[in-house]
Amino acid sequence: MKILFIGDVVGKAGRRAINQVVPALRVEYAPDLVIANIENLAHGKGVTVKTFAEIKEAGIDFYTGGNHSLEKPDANELFNDPAVPIIRPANFIGAVAGRGYQTISVGSRTVLIVNLVGQVFVADGNFRNPFKEIDLILGQFNQDTLAAIIVDFHAEVTSEKRALAHYLDGRVSAVLGTHTHIPTADAHVMPGGMAYVTDVGMVGIRDSVIGAGKESIIQSFLQEVKIPKTVPEEGLVDVGAVLIDINPQTRKATTITRVDRTVEV
Repeated sequence: MKILFIGDVVGKAGRRAINQVVPALRVEYAPDLVIANIENLAHGKGVTVKTFAEIKEAGIDFYTGGNHSLEKPDANELFNDPAVPIIRPANFIGAVAGRGYQTISVGSRTVLIVNLVGQVFVADGNFRNPFKEIDLILGQFNQDTLAAIIVDFHAEVTSEKRALAHYLDGRVSAVLGTHTHIPTADAHVMPGGMAYVTDVGMVGIRDSVIGAGKESIIQSFLQEVKIPKTVPEEGLVDVGAVLIDINPQTRKATTITRVDRTVEV
């Protein structure tokens, strides 16, 4: 089973790049399942019904989120719709819209997809312990009925991502880091057969600060106050993704390979 996972899609440029790149990647790699993180889809923060509609036909099968998932006014409409294949972090505190994990059919097989957010240095909220949360989730399933278990860990700190990876090695098929928007060079299969990468990267403008306009971010640092960020819409877009091969009989990964592209929008 081949799974293509695409990192955080940022703003209009990211949406346009997704519509360019995903159809081509589907032809080149013939993945059984394509997943993308879209918590930055709407102008770099959150997702809306309109921005989701813009990528709906690109060829993505399932969508994950992060700490910004529910920030837009109409996000609840998407996340509460059982027909929309989208989840947000399972360890949000309180009664919030949507689901944090979901099983989906991939041909005759069943795949469990889980979204978690880190606790360390992640802005905009307090979250339950992701280590304890994943234990609760996995405890609900007879894993012999699953062909793969994919975890999108949306976290800031590399040590927290790495620690969760060691904690889950041998128990899930993949832990894929998102949130920092910088692709890391450590994609590998861990000793227990779990694919791991600290960060998949982003689908966002290269000439930026992790997808945001560089001048607004520079001024925030210079003036030591928070300045509203801009999100550039044209230029070269870096597309960060990984391709994972999983043996559905064992739920273990055999390979994980970076699939990075650059397109102009």
